[in-house]
Amino acid sequence: MFEHVTVLKEESVEALHIRPDGIYVDCTMGGAGHSSLIASKLGERGKLIAFDQDDIALDNGKIRLAPYGDRVHLVKSNFRYLRSELKRLDFVPQMDGVPQVDGILFDLGVSSPQLDEAERGFSYNHDAELDMRMDRDTDLTAADIVNEWSADEIARILFEYGEEKFSRKIARLIEETRKTTKIETTGQLAELIKEAIPAAARRTGPHPAKRSFQALRIAVNDELGAFEDSVKQAIACLAPGGRVAVITFHSLEDRICKHEFARHAPKCTCPPDFPVCVCGRKGDLALVHRKPIVPSAAELEVNPRARSAKLRVAEKM
Repeated sequence: MFEHVTVLKEESVEALHIRPDGIYVDCTMGGAGHSSLIASKLGERGKLIAFDQDDIALDNGKIRLAPYGDRVHLVKSNFRYLRSELKRLDFVPQMDGVPQVDGILFDLGVSSPQLDEAERGFSYNHDAELDMRMDRDTDLTAADIVNEWSADEIARILFEYGEEKFSRKIARLIEETRKTTKIETTGQLAELIKEAIPAAARRTGPHPAKRSFQALRIAVNDELGAFEDSVKQAIACLAPGGRVAVITFHSLEDRICKHEFARHAPKCTCPPDFPVCVCGRKGDLALVHRKPIVPSAAELEVNPRARSAKLRVAEKM
């Protein structure tokens, strides 16, 4: 069974303001925690469309969401194809050729089974093939990046996506090592990273390979590019009054979310001393909360992995 602790479950689903007859999209079904709660609030005419690109998650979703019958429709796809996949569904209304739904949810955390399952190659705690693909049908693996990409590109990935300050040292050691030995397993890579980081820096903080493994996972799955594509489509696909809720775990994801929400929010240019707006500049998205919602102390005690989670919510005007 696909066991996963859902982060900010009640808060994010509540923020969507579920209508029993509405159409909702879970772009990141994962363990189906959010999907189950959304589906439980729908009536006979309501619909939940749940996306995932991982076959194990989809198989689990079929079981967990079976009690809700045809209220639930599963889609095997990366959420960057949100708009085109929604257009294929005849029960989703369209306006000027754009699908219209009542709520869209993103939970950008990696599901615990993917992290913990040794053979998936996400974890530095288990020696396994260096893979890290969310969708096994795609070609690029972490081993491809580590063995074939230039040291400069590897260093850039580690620094930008993992905020690893020893990125250049790690990249240089990878480059030297692969001249004689192909780097094929998570254990090999974790040891190289550990060797490249000074001993003093290894004594504090998380596992020395944590930031680099995160960066490689993001690169392999183009997570930031996919999210940026998808959140733009999500805003377009919301019906008036519909809401989009985004749970991020990484500063770069959160930055993309904030930027896209701000880009669509109202931008009045009137002088601050004007009593009412006369410029007429209107956005098509309103922020539901000025600051992100974060996990409670009680949730963090149960699930420490939730510590970096932030929930942002916006409503279509």
